[in-house]
Amino acid sequence: MITGTTGATLYIRLRKRMCIRRGDPVVLGAVAQMLVDAEYEPSLQMLLLHRPREHEGSMLLIDMMLIVSKIKKLYPFMQIEHFGEPHCLIEIKDERKPPRLIWIALVWLLLFVGSGLAIMNFHADVSMGVVHQRIYRLLTGEWAEYPLLLQIPYSIGIGVGMIIFFNHLFKKKFNEEPSPLEVEMFMYQENVNHYVITEEYCRIHEAEDEPK
Repeated sequence: MITGTTGATLYIRLRKRMCIRRGDPVVLGAVAQMLVDAEYEPSLQMLLLHRPREHEGSMLLIDMMLIVSKIKKLYPFMQIEHFGEPHCLIEIKDERKPPRLIWIALVWLLLFVGSGLAIMNFHADVSMGVVHQRIYRLLTGEWAEYPLLLQIPYSIGIGVGMIIFFNHLFKKKFNEEPSPLEVEMFMYQENVNHYVITEEYCRIHEAEDEPK
């Protein structure tokens, strides 16, 4: 415990989500943005909040109540002003191994064949070939089994349309607007975060209710 003046105020905002390597301690400076007098900042930046253990899994919840209790033990006189989320979700990652090229090739092949079959099955269901034949006959007055004049531009248009729709060509984006896939991934991640946070709070409350 460190004593000091009663005028010290800490303004703090927790990060929403972050990642650490397994074995690394969780310190306040890593999970929060802080504004405080310069004399207190170094010790607060390195304030230990939690040291993850092996049995805790890959997700960890740091709650504002835990942070306040740790700060008050160090600086009982300090006033704390909190902004934003009342918790920070931490993902604990193991050492990443480089992906094998064989797995990348298999996944790419699976996605390529699956997407191709999906497009072909859709065209078969709506009789797209017959539609092209009729349109070609209306435009030219002739019947053709394979109206390539329509089918080739149509096939190219499917690829160009997918690129424009998803706003991506490899790693290049055409504008800053998020693609529908990015929006769906964001909503999925938000739902996962909400579920994990709820489960972690339940686990914390159950641990507090257990007789000591």
